[in-house]
Amino acid sequence: MTGVVVPFNRPYASGTELAYVEEAIAQGHLSGNGPFTERCSRWLEAATGARQALLTHACTGALEMAALLANIEPGDEVIMPSFTFVSTANAFVLRGAVPVWVDVRPDTLNLDETLVEAAITPRTRAIVVVHYAGVACEMDALLELADRHGLLLVEDAAHALGATYRGRPLGALGQIGALSFHETKNVISGEGGALLLRDPGLVERAEILHEKGTNRRSFARGEVDRYTWVDVGSSFAPSEINAAFLWGQLERAEWINARRMEVWRSYHDAFEGLETAGRARRPVVPEHCGHNAHMYHLLLSGRAARDEFLRRLERAGVNAVFHYVPLHSSPAGLRLSRAAGELPNTDRAAERLVRLPLWVGMSTAHLDLVVHAVFAALADAPDDAVSSWEAAPAASAG
Repeated sequence: MTGVVVPFNRPYASGTELAYVEEAIAQGHLSGNGPFTERCSRWLEAATGARQALLTHACTGALEMAALLANIEPGDEVIMPSFTFVSTANAFVLRGAVPVWVDVRPDTLNLDETLVEAAITPRTRAIVVVHYAGVACEMDALLELADRHGLLLVEDAAHALGATYRGRPLGALGQIGALSFHETKNVISGEGGALLLRDPGLVERAEILHEKGTNRRSFARGEVDRYTWVDVGSSFAPSEINAAFLWGQLERAEWINARRMEVWRSYHDAFEGLETAGRARRPVVPEHCGHNAHMYHLLLSGRAARDEFLRRLERAGVNAVFHYVPLHSSPAGLRLSRAAGELPNTDRAAERLVRLPLWVGMSTAHLDLVVHAVFAALADAPDDAVSSWEAAPAASAG
C-alpha cells in the first residue's frame, strides 16, 4: 500500500470557531487581551484552580515567562528531564541557566522524583516537571522537595489540560504552569499556550511581563493615571483571532477529551495480549493519575526494532512516529547543560517509543487498520522482546 491512510494527527474543529472569529472581527478588537482572551482566561482559571491564567502565543512563551518570574540569572541551575521538547530547556537557557538533567521513571517516563534531591546544588533555583502524555508526575513528593529546599516548581503541562493528580488538575499544582494549544494537542488554537499562576505573589509581575514590561493592566483598571515601562517583558499575548478559535475549543474540551479517551481505551484493550506476550509495552497510568488521552505509545525492544516497526506501519498506511531525541545528547545540550548521573531510562525510551495515531474523529475503520497493522508489524517479534524493561506497576485503563 502506498500513501498514508491514517495520519498521525488531524486537528479537530468543533464547528463554532469560525463564528467566534467573525464575532471578534465584528467587535473590532483583534490584538491581544480582548473579550475572547478574557473568556479563555477565566475558563482556564476555573478548570485548573489557577489564581491567574494568561494566554500566550505558545507554550514556549509561557515557559519563557516562567523563567523571568523565577529571576533566573547566568550560572543558575534548573533541574528537568532530558526527555522533553526543546522549549522546556530553551526558556531557561535564554536567561543564562544550566539545565541539569535527571532521569525519567521506567514506567510513566516522567521525571524520577527519587533522583531529584541528589541533583540539587547551591546553584539550583527551580525544578521543572513535564507531565508526559498527560500522565502526572509524582507531585506530592516533588512539591515537598521543592518546598524543603526553597525552590520554584514549574509544571510543563503542555500535554496535560484536563488531566489530574489525586483529583487535582495539573498545571496549577506548582507555583507556575505552562499549557500548550499547538495543533497536535487535545485543545488547540493552531499555535498558542497559557501561563498558569498558583502563587498570588507572582500575579502583578506576570501581568507586567505579559504587557511588554509595562503596567498597562494597572492603567486599564484605573490603578495608575498612565502606563509606562517598569520591568523587562515581551510580546507574549496571542491575537483575539487565536483566542476566539480557542474559545470554540474550550467550550468542547471535556467532550474532546472523552472522544480521545475512547480511542485510547480501544488501543489499550487491543494490545493487552501483545504486552502479555512481551512483544510491546503499553502506557502505564498509575491509579491516582487521571490522564487526558493525549497520546498512545508503545515501547518496543530497541531502536532497530522500532525503526522497522515504523516502516512496516507506513507501508500499511499508518503514520506512526517516534518522539523526543533526548536533549542531553543534542548538539546544544552537550554545550549548554549537564547530567546529574546516568540517564538510562531516558535513552531507552527515546530509542524504543512509538506514538500511534490518535485524534477526534477516528472511525472504526481507522482503528481497525491501525490495530491490524500493529499486530502484523510485530508478528515475527520474539516473545519477551521488551523483557529488558522491568515489569511495570499495575496500570489503570484510563
